[in-house]
Amino acid sequence: MNDATPDSLIPYDEIVQEALRAVVGRVLGEVQKNGSQLPGNHHFYITFKTGAPGVSIPRHLQERFPDEMTIVLQNKFWDLLVDEEGFSVGLSFNQIPSTLNIPFSAITAFVDPAVDFGLQFQAEIAEDEPEPHDDAENDGSQGATEQADRPDVSSEDGSNVVSVDFGRKK
Repeated sequence: MNDATPDSLIPYDEIVQEALRAVVGRVLGEVQKNGSQLPGNHHFYITFKTGAPGVSIPRHLQERFPDEMTIVLQNKFWDLLVDEEGFSVGLSFNQIPSTLNIPFSAITAFVDPAVDFGLQFQAEIAEDEPEPHDDAENDGSQGATEQADRPDVSSEDGSNVVSVDFGRKK
């Protein structure tokens, strides 16, 4: 008897990733329906690959965040538009208004710290490891969010973080 797990002919990992990204779309769609008003204390940290296909962000942000960027949807954002493929949103960076277009396939993490909920997604691993960067500093009434203020998405403290990794074989 062989204990090795057989290779699946069904792409379960891709199906699950797509379904979890649909959760993000549904949540953002509900916010859009409510006039871009977040209910209660809800707010979102959304991390995405800046070089992923379909991502459109201003050049100065692309230069500052060549691999990955985290945005915060909390107090000051506008023109949230959600469709089946992704979303666009207006945010201010250093008091410069910007529009970001982000496909759901580019998202690597979604966190709502108000209810201790988070999703992590598999990311394509690049050949060259990118240099570390700071998080984006969205302008907001509470000021810029520091890295230390972000919840630990990968915490093992019983929070509602869902991380799926099927160990894709190449």
